[in-house]
Amino acid sequence: MERISLLDDLFLWLERRSQPLHVAGLLIFEKPKGAPANFISDMAEFIRQYDQPSAPFNQRLVSRKRGHFWKHDSSFDLDHHFRHVALPKPGGVKELLTFVSIEHSNLLDRSRPLWESYLIEQMHGRHFAMYNKVHHSVLDGVSGVRATIQSLSTDPEQRDMPPFWQMPALDPVSPQEAESPGRFAALKKLSGMASRQVSSVPTVVKALYQTVQAASKDSEYSNVFKAPPSKLNQPITGSRRFVAQSYERARLKAIATQTGSTTNDIVLALSATALRNYLASIDSLPDDPLIAMVPVSLRTDDSVGGNQVAAILANLGTHKEDPLERLNIVKDSVQQAKAKFGQMSKEEIVNYTALSLAPTGLTVLTGLLPKWLAFNVVISSVPGTTDTLYWNGAKMERYYPVSAIVNQMALNITLVHYEDRLEFGIVGCRRTLPSMQRLLGFLDDAISELEAVVGIADSKQVKGASTRKTKIAFLDRTREEHA
Repeated sequence: MERISLLDDLFLWLERRSQPLHVAGLLIFEKPKGAPANFISDMAEFIRQYDQPSAPFNQRLVSRKRGHFWKHDSSFDLDHHFRHVALPKPGGVKELLTFVSIEHSNLLDRSRPLWESYLIEQMHGRHFAMYNKVHHSVLDGVSGVRATIQSLSTDPEQRDMPPFWQMPALDPVSPQEAESPGRFAALKKLSGMASRQVSSVPTVVKALYQTVQAASKDSEYSNVFKAPPSKLNQPITGSRRFVAQSYERARLKAIATQTGSTTNDIVLALSATALRNYLASIDSLPDDPLIAMVPVSLRTDDSVGGNQVAAILANLGTHKEDPLERLNIVKDSVQQAKAKFGQMSKEEIVNYTALSLAPTGLTVLTGLLPKWLAFNVVISSVPGTTDTLYWNGAKMERYYPVSAIVNQMALNITLVHYEDRLEFGIVGCRRTLPSMQRLLGFLDDAISELEAVVGIADSKQVKGASTRKTKIAFLDRTREEHA
């Protein structure tokens, strides 16, 4: 057995019925040209032959007094994990997102490996989908996207491609660890981690003190105690709503170029405007600016297991009416965080993140101090690929991330970079946030507003932007027909 790391274990301790902590991806494919009518059924039978998954997808959870451990599941049952389903007619975006919303609300079975995969047919035209969900203790968002990409191909002619759970493990293993894979590896990893964590404490305490001091002098400085109570920060239920939208990267890049920003700065600014307008529409906009927690991957290799993330706290400037003022506030707060992290080691960054987010962690874990928040919303941008990907000849048209929310944090905005687009996936508590799909319309408005302010009159004139009609346009208007 292998002991679970402290960070991975946290996702298990925090999970509740109202707080499922798995992450997922919704993949939309177009059938290959000339594919027979029974293509999906044939692919389902093809997938079922891969009934011996590789690590970490063959490991189940074991609980001991000392904590949680991973153990090889010697009685793995693929029928529990892989399911072939069909949408009810007419098989449009409403039916697809309703299905994902319902399945994303359901907890994974802890007596089995913590993942599920759904092959979904009966969609409009020649399309089908896959919805894959994995517990956050197994994969973080970045490694989940990597695992998905590694299971696909840039070659439309490639066939006999296994599903993601059959991909070979990428974590390097030394000969000594291979001979004694359990205790040797765990002790070596734990002892090295412990020494580095302890040595980081003085630097972390000093950095946190400087953060609080700076916040007391600068009203625009985002810090661990200034996230205002809002409609986003209410108790949640276990019911989820998922909506999605795609935007051409060239549009955001053009705004970034005009304003001297990064594309990620623009993503945060657009999200800020959409959140400002959404909360104002339900008469719930706080006077103080919302604070976003922006996960940052610390992974430096191609591994896919576990969690290696830190976090930036970004001031979203939602108290400002001018979109350029909001953008400048976002840029400044992100630059401050990057400058601070640039002076720290990886271990120091992890510990600083843990300490700065401790108030919110206490609220999530105990329900105490609901007004003592480090941030109001999670906004995450996950690297993907500019390549067009295929699975057994089927072209992947869209890749929408489906993330997790926690108590007092009723909304998560995550996007993945795929081809020439940014694929937004928004998850919220169905009961806490009314008409959440309206956020997509407010995102549209936010892009148009910034384009007008910086002098981009027509998005079709943006270099690199496409004017072609998408083959699955019904997926690009989820606010009009939503779950």
